[in-house]
Amino acid sequence: MGISTGDVFGSDQIGVFLAVVGKTVFHPLELEEDVVETIESSLGLETKGLLIGGSRLIGSLLAGNNNGLAVADLATEADIQELTSYGDVIVMESGINTAGNLLVCTDSGILASPELPDEGLEILGEVMKADVGCTTVAGQAIVGSLAVANAKGILLHPDVRSDEIEVIQQVLDVPPMVGTLARGSPFIGSGMVCSDSGAFTGKETTGPELNRIEDALGLI
Repeated sequence: MGISTGDVFGSDQIGVFLAVVGKTVFHPLELEEDVVETIESSLGLETKGLLIGGSRLIGSLLAGNNNGLAVADLATEADIQELTSYGDVIVMESGINTAGNLLVCTDSGILASPELPDEGLEILGEVMKADVGCTTVAGQAIVGSLAVANAKGILLHPDVRSDEIEVIQQVLDVPPMVGTLARGSPFIGSGMVCSDSGAFTGKETTGPELNRIEDALGLI
């Protein structure tokens, strides 16, 4: 376990296609076996192939922790039934449904986009058994695209503001660090996935960026 680099379907946007939920990495059904093996060895987690409403964009549509999952209303009844094997499932509706783009989830807390309604936040907290807090990251509401977190730390868009960091620390209770991926991309959540013991990021990520990931997520 550690940090590996690669691509998914020729794209560096790892986090768009992959979702780490508890002890499982969800990935598109047709993902190449060698990539799946790299994910398993890097993150030390089980893998599960699926589509959500026929879409490969698992990382954008799904988020959760060891207790529950949130999925976009694009999911079919069969998709939802399959996901219930991994915890209670919340279907996000009302057009604000790209769970992976709008949430950063750990067992300790849930960082949520301010675009989500209050009643939805309450349900998320109950199902995932975690504290929920709302904030933007770098002034943007797509928090799941701009951060990754594990039980040891969180890596954030480099333009995150001090008031946002205050909320993030309170909710997730881990030390924050800022960084980039793939030669300067600030879209951390779109460009990588992580567990408590490893990470998988785009192949264009540089040595200094990899060192920053290690430091931020306690992977050394």
